[in-house]
Amino acid sequence: MTARTAAVTRATKETTVEVRLDLDGSGTTDVATGVPFFDHMLDQLGRHGRLDLTVRTDGDLDVDAHHTVEDTGIALGQALAEALGDKTGVERFGDATVPIDEALVRAAVDLSGRPYLVYDADTPVELVGTYETTLTRHFFEALVANARVTLHVAKLAGEGSHHIKLAGEGSHHIQEAVFKAVAVALRRAVAVTGAGVPSTKGTL
Repeated sequence: MTARTAAVTRATKETTVEVRLDLDGSGTTDVATGVPFFDHMLDQLGRHGRLDLTVRTDGDLDVDAHHTVEDTGIALGQALAEALGDKTGVERFGDATVPIDEALVRAAVDLSGRPYLVYDADTPVELVGTYETTLTRHFFEALVANARVTLHVAKLAGEGSHHIKLAGEGSHHIQEAVFKAVAVALRRAVAVTGAGVPSTKGTL
């Protein structure tokens, strides 16, 4: 099978991003963006997606983390599109429901060639370390637009449930469940399970 790998470098006045991606890896990650919680989330994406993933982002963190997170999403989306190539033999569709204690998130992916995001997993606006929770939606908007995939993410349980909130619960768990659910759904969608392109159009 042809190697499904990509290397992308993106440089602007705000950030420099380097991404290396292997869709048929073992989940080995090496991530450094300057935003520790974001690094942790990208590590989850690689490990649970069984992607070999290297990310280096140097951004204007003296302003905030927005450009760093968004531009990393752009570069990772470009790498995903490049690694997928013509998508011959892929499963195309993948979904996963992932729990983390009180949080439960479902994600569904279609390697459709049509960028579309439905994101229904917003949490209260707060900081997890130096990472603002609103950045997760922006990251996936950037990834979806550049990978040209359809992604649905839905929070089924978590913040707002009627129980005593324990340490570590809430936004952190929901954010992590989102990244893990997307990782597993993506792993299933990119798996090579057949021959030809899985579309009546003959192309994706």
